[in-house]
Amino acid sequence: MHLNPYGEYAVLLAASLADDWPDDRAGIEARTREFGMTMTFPVHVDDHAGTRRVIDDWLEVVDAPSDPERAAILNARMAAVAAYPRLTDHDGEGWHLHYRDDLQTLPEVLAAVIAVGTALHLTTRGMNRLGRCEASPCTNVVVDVTRNGRQRYCSVRCANRAAVRRHRERHAAH
Repeated sequence: MHLNPYGEYAVLLAASLADDWPDDRAGIEARTREFGMTMTFPVHVDDHAGTRRVIDDWLEVVDAPSDPERAAILNARMAAVAAYPRLTDHDGEGWHLHYRDDLQTLPEVLAAVIAVGTALHLTTRGMNRLGRCEASPCTNVVVDVTRNGRQRYCSVRCANRAAVRRHRERHAAH
């Protein structure tokens, strides 16, 4: 069974890159492997900087102030990276769908995968399922994949820190 890398896994990859930016191209490609991408990418001198631009553009979707603005930004991203969908068996592990051409660069592939994945995530789970951690001063991305749709923190650590802060505020008021 193939998991759909264009859904939550692409959004989790984008969040991982946004929250913990790799030092070099090899780090980006290693991260793509961690999140299930199996293809190799031709090396281009601009891959590291180009991928950073992809992530910065994606953060505009994360930080959009309303659902219509989020949708407009995401639609523009998808239009900019449009490629015909096609079946491929490049890794010999079974046929699956790609939304890109074979010769695209790492940033071009990630732009398409992340845009389509984000659109699928938001339309299947809810437009509110992407944002920033609510535990100040943390600014990490939160990709809500919970069943109830109420994830507000990027980690258990941040959730605990926020709970302790609320507890102290309540007791300081008494």
